[in-house]
Amino acid sequence: MAGNIGFCARLGVCAAGIVAAALWPPPAAVEATAATAAVRPIQMKNFAFDPPAITIKAGQTLSWTNDDVVPHTATADGKTWDSGQMAPGRSYTVTVRKPGTYEYTCSNHPFMRAKVVVTN
Repeated sequence: MAGNIGFCARLGVCAAGIVAAALWPPPAAVEATAATAAVRPIQMKNFAFDPPAITIKAGQTLSWTNDDVVPHTATADGKTWDSGQMAPGRSYTVTVRKPGTYEYTCSNHPFMRAKVVVTN
């Protein structure tokens, strides 16, 4: 894990997925962390992300919860983060440390698009 810390810092994103570990382990580019800032919730419901756009400060944590009836993903363009398959009722958490605009989609349903704007 120590080797991933520097990579995580360069990437600007660390993630801790609360996902069925047997189905999808987190990629080496992300690191499990304890949330230190307020968690900002994002719902997956009715085949949409709610809210469709959110602004957070660098270091804040986002948490997607699948409140829909089918599996979804929260997959950032460029794979900055990827929740993997999230069954209904599952959650995935990411702490974003690098300012910028991150667009993401559900890889199962490409019409589900949203974005995160991270400020200093």
